[in-house]
Amino acid sequence: MRFSLTTWNINSVRLRIDIVAKFLKSARPDVLCLQETKCIDDAFPLKRFKRLGYEHVALNGQKGYHGVAIVSKLPFDTTDIRTFCDKIDSRHISVAFGEKAQLAKPVVLHNFYVPAGGDIPDPVLNPKFDHKLKFLDEMKACEPLHPRGDDRHILVGDLNVAPHENDVWSHKQLLRVVSHTPIECEKLLATQAHGEWFDVARERIPLSEKVYTWWSYRAADWTVGDRGRRLDHIWVSRALKDAVSDFRITRDARSWERPSDHVPVTVTLDV
Repeated sequence: MRFSLTTWNINSVRLRIDIVAKFLKSARPDVLCLQETKCIDDAFPLKRFKRLGYEHVALNGQKGYHGVAIVSKLPFDTTDIRTFCDKIDSRHISVAFGEKAQLAKPVVLHNFYVPAGGDIPDPVLNPKFDHKLKFLDEMKACEPLHPRGDDRHILVGDLNVAPHENDVWSHKQLLRVVSHTPIECEKLLATQAHGEWFDVARERIPLSEKVYTWWSYRAADWTVGDRGRRLDHIWVSRALKDAVSDFRITRDARSWERPSDHVPVTVTLDV
């Protein structure tokens, strides 16, 4: 069975529902994982998604900030929400696809929005950065995030860290910029290694090549200088590594009307 999945930090799902619809009509992924939905569950545009063919929805939202959602053509067997750092701040949701989706072996999907961490890369001076580092530590310590053996798991989302040298436009200039500091990169890569996860982008694109999924709103023209970062990730467990058949970043979405500063990232697997 072909299974396609997109992750996208949409930066307000209600504000940008038209470009979400544009993408879904064109790409038609089976599942869309959104971050920064910025609305309570009751305000989520369910009817619009159902008209687009996405009838199954798992929500973990809050007013004005954060928020994650999974919308799907395929039904879920189960859904789950986890909290990190003792904060109820809508940064995780997971679902399992199994018999209801006509899968012989289940697939567990985690959708994350890791804290951005503010501007000052010092946990003593900046509580937001401290929160981010503790969040990454808890991800590493969370046993359900560590698939083993035949476990077919996928972890996606805006992880807010560009962990490799060519995941940013300038490694040297961003070493002291939140999202690419050595301690953040170390902690995210430790989480990945502990869970035996495979980073789909870097499995398919050499580390020597630049890869971005985010471009700041601060630039008048995001294409000038191409100063991006790879903050959005798709990881698969060992059991799914060889199932990946396609991977793409919809870079053009950054130029759509009223865009998010992130673009959709899509993987296709044979499950």
